[in-house]
Amino acid sequence: MVKQMSLSVLLLTLMGCPTQPVPENNLKADVEFLASDELQGRQTGSDGEKSAADYIAQRFDDLGLEEKGTNGYFQDFKFTPKTDPHSEASFTESEDGSTVIGRNVLGYIDNKAERTIVIGAHYDHLGYGDLGGSLFRGEENEIHNGADDNASGVAVMLNLAYRLRDHNKNNNYLFMAFSGEELGLLGSNFFVKNSTVPVDKINYMFNMDMVGRLSNEKTLAIYGTGTSPLFKQTVMSNNETFKIIENESGVGPSDHTSFYLGDIPVLHFFTGQHSDYHKPTDDADKLNYEGMQLISDYIFTLISDLDNNGKLAFRKTASDETETPRFKVTLGVIPDYLFDGEGMRIDGVSEDKPAQKAGLQKGDVVVALGDYDVKHMMGYMQALSKFEEGNSTTVKVKRGDQVVSVEVTF
Repeated sequence: MVKQMSLSVLLLTLMGCPTQPVPENNLKADVEFLASDELQGRQTGSDGEKSAADYIAQRFDDLGLEEKGTNGYFQDFKFTPKTDPHSEASFTESEDGSTVIGRNVLGYIDNKAERTIVIGAHYDHLGYGDLGGSLFRGEENEIHNGADDNASGVAVMLNLAYRLRDHNKNNNYLFMAFSGEELGLLGSNFFVKNSTVPVDKINYMFNMDMVGRLSNEKTLAIYGTGTSPLFKQTVMSNNETFKIIENESGVGPSDHTSFYLGDIPVLHFFTGQHSDYHKPTDDADKLNYEGMQLISDYIFTLISDLDNNGKLAFRKTASDETETPRFKVTLGVIPDYLFDGEGMRIDGVSEDKPAQKAGLQKGDVVVALGDYDVKHMMGYMQALSKFEEGNSTTVKVKRGDQVVSVEVTF
């Protein structure tokens, strides 16, 4: 049984929080609990995040998963938050007034196999959005429930844990709910450096981050298809449902990156950005639960297909040779990560930012920033990194059949 059931869970129960689901598949109930107002946005180190960790640990226990943390199901880590937008949080062994404790949650299916598959999703979010990352521009801070980001991924992970208990036994399975993703992939980074299973015995890692908004076109982005020679063929040959946007790179803004940098093949599943991203309006009632079930079915099929393939070969991907640029400015747009044409398509425009002031619109495709052509997402980031606050430049966008040029001041 779970040894560390916090008082906050008991209080949430008394306050009428959503009831805990039975061990069987219950995608909606898992999301509704994790994205409830009572958890106050699951900010890393907060009481709400601890309550979420307790909930996930109890679900692991109900499913019969073994404890695989350093303290039962939990693996705690200490860090000092970043002090400005361009610095990084740092791990620490000491504890003072500025130290935050994050908590990974780990459950294990031991099939007595030589290798282990990691199936992960981050469960932290932005709390009230007052520590950065929020795109909400209201006058008062509000709870950011993070239903899609990333209660959806945790729910699919739990769904897979239920389904894999009695199937595909040529690997062991480590199910992980990561803390600290929103602050810089902290939980996954810490785990890879302090793994509770031998890192060289991890076969591959699947990451689900924002899988709750499958569109009517059933567009599913899958990143990391180049990190093992088998992945692309497996992804495509087992697909009968989705319009797949695939990217070979193992590096991206989610927890699979930590494993890829440890020479582990990875796949990251993602249904795309939306207007509620990093806002208080990312709520449970807006998720496509049938779509989440389709994604779980598909991932289960991929795992089944790979079950008899032994140790998967790892491969570096060419697009990782250039480090992701650091930015001193922002244009104030949400990129459309599912766009597979030339340029960078805008999926949303933040209020009172340079893009809005210049008249850029949702659907515009950025093809040039100043003297720099933009062919793809990385090209956009590389171009943006060339500018500093106070600089002005011309942005060229395709708007329908027209090419529009606007002046932007950062």
